[in-house]
Amino acid sequence: MRRSTPGVEGRGDLLPLPIARAERHDPDRVIARLEPLVLERRRERLREVIDRRLGSVAVCFDAPHDPHNGAAVIRSCEAFGVQAIHVVERAEGFLAAKSVARGAQHWVDVFGHETGRSAIDALRAADYTMVSASADGDLLPEDLARIPRVAIVLGNERGGVAFDILAACTARVRVPMRGFVESLNVSVTSAILLDHATRSRPGDLPEADKKRLYARGLYFSVERAEEVLAVP
Repeated sequence: MRRSTPGVEGRGDLLPLPIARAERHDPDRVIARLEPLVLERRRERLREVIDRRLGSVAVCFDAPHDPHNGAAVIRSCEAFGVQAIHVVERAEGFLAAKSVARGAQHWVDVFGHETGRSAIDALRAADYTMVSASADGDLLPEDLARIPRVAIVLGNERGGVAFDILAACTARVRVPMRGFVESLNVSVTSAILLDHATRSRPGDLPEADKKRLYARGLYFSVERAEEVLAVP
């Protein structure tokens, strides 16, 4: 997919204006005002999904180029309940195809970094163990589930993971293959690794993030929510 294809959006546009509006409000106030207006089955569904989301697994995507891959990784994160993607935007900005993400970008937090050092510092500050995806990795996908806090590092489609980030990784993980091909598309690799990394983990998103997402879900469940919140 070309970066100029219609429907491709940059990181700054992935969070739609309505969501930006929703998050300008205090989540406690959003919940207090909007929760009574939302059907109980919708409230239960929001709480069920959000309670299973993970802060102990993250993705670091180093200099992605293809908007299809960018969107597919976001969608995989949403599917497996992973809340955060850290994207290193080296020579070009991160782009994602909305037709591929299919709304997943409404729920996943995408953090941009101009340098590898910025991403490394952010992940280390959050106490993640950085593990890069590599054909010659020493770990298998199922090993990821045993790492308390893991950041799966994905590389550029052509150049792989840059040296600065690779040097910060404490291990490499491979996807075993039986065929003649030696590697998979980065979006496929991410889905396989996320499946194993998140398997059997209980939801562990911080309460503040859970409240923020719940407020966001309520906001989108109420017609004219902004008008309701505007009433003193």
